[in-house]
Amino acid sequence: MATALPSIAESLQVPPLHLNLAITSYLLSLAVFIPISGWLADRFGAKRIFCLAIAFFALGSALCGVANSLPELVIFRVLQGLGGAMMVPVGRLILLRAVPPAEIVSAMVWFTVPPVIGRMVGPLFGGAIVSMTSWRWIFLINIPFGLLAILLAMTFVKDTHESTAPVPFDTTGFVLLATGLTALLGALEIAGKALAPGWVSWLAVGMGSLALWRYYGHARRQQDPIIDLDILRFQTYRTNVIGGTPLRIAIGASPFLLPLMLQIGFGLSPLTSGALTVATALGALGTRAVMKRAIHDFGFRQLLIGATVLTSAAYMSYGLFKPTTSHLLMFCVMMFGGLINSLAMVTMTTLGFSDVPNVRMSHATTLSAMAQQLSLSFGVVLGATLVSAASWWHGGDAVHLHAEDFSPAFVVVGLITLLSLFSFFKLDPQEGAGLR
Repeated sequence: MATALPSIAESLQVPPLHLNLAITSYLLSLAVFIPISGWLADRFGAKRIFCLAIAFFALGSALCGVANSLPELVIFRVLQGLGGAMMVPVGRLILLRAVPPAEIVSAMVWFTVPPVIGRMVGPLFGGAIVSMTSWRWIFLINIPFGLLAILLAMTFVKDTHESTAPVPFDTTGFVLLATGLTALLGALEIAGKALAPGWVSWLAVGMGSLALWRYYGHARRQQDPIIDLDILRFQTYRTNVIGGTPLRIAIGASPFLLPLMLQIGFGLSPLTSGALTVATALGALGTRAVMKRAIHDFGFRQLLIGATVLTSAAYMSYGLFKPTTSHLLMFCVMMFGGLINSLAMVTMTTLGFSDVPNVRMSHATTLSAMAQQLSLSFGVVLGATLVSAASWWHGGDAVHLHAEDFSPAFVVVGLITLLSLFSFFKLDPQEGAGLR
């Protein structure tokens, strides 16, 4: 979708940066509905929920393809997010329950390959669609892919039931989580676009924080909360969920900023922009070739620290790109950034689930996916806010953007990434030795 943002903005007659609503609404929908995915998988079976999730995703995509205004697109993206909310954690749950610990590193690497291929083909495919037809087809094309995915899942995926006595649904916990997450992200959107007086944003922040605090107390008292926060006592899992948040925020901001910078700031076509940004996915695809050797030679802790520092440097280097910068140089830098970024994420995720018992895995995958989507949402909002602030500083506005408006955003994103080091340094050097 990122490659098509300028075309969608022109078609719907809205400022390009306002289209981050279409991205954050999807990501927020993921964060809100992900908590129910673990309960649904345990209650009705992971295979059945996985297929249902794909169907919702395809339906939401079809409706997005016929949207005629930004509000319509946002609403349909929420429906699409409902499907994605169940698809991502349930898919990981199926994998983690089926693969023995000795093979988890290889499995997690392979688990990242299809999404990487999607990210690699997506910008090129999206750029070609926008250049030759209409942006609407970037959504409509998901319909046949969705039907194919359901057929493949029904044929090859084995169902899993971890509990024979399903627990009651934690309605109170779900409402508190949904309210807290919606209010906090809504406050960021309102503040970033000055859509309401400042006190409205602060009120939303207060309501969201209160709701999440209430959920914390509720989860400690509830026998079967919708997300059991006790799994955070595992240090490696806590490092993945909490320590990895700054890294994920940067991952949310970068794919949103790069196409806008290349198309609006540098004046490149959607197809050329897609051909350049595909470098990050191509680099990520190379992770499979070096992952096991890197973990064996350096260990999880040292690899996480080194990859995070290099990832930070890569993000900040994007801010040095100019309209006159060689396309080959930009491609190579982004490919290196994609490689080390993927290396950090796969290492962190693999280690994060290594100590979680199998019976707690649905809670673990649900909380991890929720934190991931919330971080990505914050990254998109942060990216849009930083570019708007830079444009205002340079005497412009959020509608008329220039190349120099994007550089400060990439510097800030790179610095934020380094915050993950505080958690990574606390890991034992021998952590995850059994997986190497």
